Amino acid sequence: MSANSVNRRRILSLWLPRLPIDRIKRKLAQSVSQADAREVVGLPLPLAGEGWGGGLATSPAEERAPTRIASRDAIRPPPQAGEAKKELRFLLQATTVQKLPSIVVAKDRNAILLHAIDEAAVRAGLSIGLPLANARAICPELTVYDADPAADLKTLNDIADWCDRFTPLVALDPPYGLFLDITGCAHLFGGERALLQIVINALSRRGFAVSAAIAGTSIAARTLTRYASGQIIADGAEAEAVGPLPVSALGADPAVTTGLRRAGLKTIGDVASRAPHEISARFGADFTTLLGHALGQGDAPISPRKPLPDYIVEKRFPEPIATDTVIALTLSSLAKTLVAAMDKQGKGARQLEASFFRTDGAVRAIMVETGRPVTRPEMIDRLFRERLDALNDPLDPGFGFDLIRLAAGRTEIVVQQQRDLDTTVHGNDEISALIDRIAARIGGKRVVVHLPLESHIPERAALVLPAQHHLAAASAAAWPDRVAGEPPLRPLRLFERPEPIKVPFASVPDGPPHQFTWRRALHAVVRVEGPERIAMEWWKQDGAALTRDYFRVEDAEGQRFWIFRDGLYESELRDEAGEPVPANWYVHGLFA
Repeated sequence: MSANSVNRRRILSLWLPRLPIDRIKRKLAQSVSQADAREVVGLPLPLAGEGWGGGLATSPAEERAPTRIASRDAIRPPPQAGEAKKELRFLLQATTVQKLPSIVVAKDRNAILLHAIDEAAVRAGLSIGLPLANARAICPELTVYDADPAADLKTLNDIADWCDRFTPLVALDPPYGLFLDITGCAHLFGGERALLQIVINALSRRGFAVSAAIAGTSIAARTLTRYASGQIIADGAEAEAVGPLPVSALGADPAVTTGLRRAGLKTIGDVASRAPHEISARFGADFTTLLGHALGQGDAPISPRKPLPDYIVEKRFPEPIATDTVIALTLSSLAKTLVAAMDKQGKGARQLEASFFRTDGAVRAIMVETGRPVTRPEMIDRLFRERLDALNDPLDPGFGFDLIRLAAGRTEIVVQQQRDLDTTVHGNDEISALIDRIAARIGGKRVVVHLPLESHIPERAALVLPAQHHLAAASAAAWPDRVAGEPPLRPLRLFERPEPIKVPFASVPDGPPHQFTWRRALHAVVRVEGPERIAMEWWKQDGAALTRDYFRVEDAEGQRFWIFRDGLYESELRDEAGEPVPANWYVHGLFA
């Protein structure tokens, strides 16, 4: 990367103005067979059923059929269960072949307004924000769908995942926009003009109306996408490019835009001709800052969806790959390249992510973590093999992957240790590697260690933490020593939650039970040790928890239990009227 590219920030802004209706049309195309969909003229068909708001990647709300349908036959009855597919074909033909306008509506302040419209609806004279009743009066033949913001956001995130192939710095620009920081990476795709065309053509082929522009600031690029799609503005030329555009292109508050028009300032250039203090006094400092960013006078940083990895390596394929062997070999090759790059700076990977970009736009990411910095490519390869083998949803290549990327999201400096004579170091390495492999297969949160905690409450005397990140602390932890020749004070198995038992009678006030019923089995007590009184932490419990009396008991069959009475007779076990109530008993653990 040259010094010039570092100083010269370049932002690609994408805007999908008809995303809700485009998403629904794609979903309709996926709901019928490919043979039937090809017969429908003008409706783009995705290459596969997953990704970009289609198939398994869609939200449940997208499965709904259109809520209201206006056709030439006003008294046409609703479709029966067996006519669902025939009705769907009718919708596709009505929407595309006959070019009937399609709209998405949303409820706003008890009014049903147009939320998104297609090109046919624009030609019919409809506009976003128009009430549905007015839209029906203008155009009686409408196909109406309910808005689904969650599904729209999911589709936008899917497109953002696909955009990761161009730059790791991708940010959302709600509701239907994206920012791509392409500083220093446009030359990898043939330049800014070629990159812009790649993005626009790819989204257009998949049925999305898209507008895009490149500028030195994010606000300038976004402003251009609204009225001047396809523009590439040189650094420092933002003011000249956005000057002729209307003030509504800035995306400011509607009240501000209305006030500017009433003041006779119809274009951004008109507003820029006024002194900044005049604009700030009338419309606020926020709008002045927004205007300055649009004119190229400074810029606010974008907020990428994902943190920038420390190291990234990737491989692009001229022809998509789909076989497990080629995928495994590619990951192995990328692991070697990644380790070589980290080794130059004496670092190892603690978090690794492999991303698989399919030709239909779907992206699958798999992440593994390690307890210690990994510096060997064979270890990285083995961890990903374990992870891939354990996936509940197998890695489906569809029509193939055209890009595979391996990134080290978190790295650490590798501390050199003596490994020839110190057997402890080798043993720790083997344990850490074993934990990493198990965690890659079943999940890091399921492999845990216990650390002592300063608390006399039994269930709080130990802290459960992931073993990958706290193995060293667990090895050096100091637990209370057991007294030689004495039975253990705590059971080997402690229940996460004490289980209630039935005690027909017990010695009052501090005596143990003579028998109890646990899990429908009656246990006769023959030996007892206790009580051990444990008061609750009143400064944390706000006086709600009761004092416990613990007993170590043994039944007639030799089983040993750790039970307790919750509350003290005469003082704590009373109702609201002050009358004594029976005590509740629990079993908290089992001795070996």
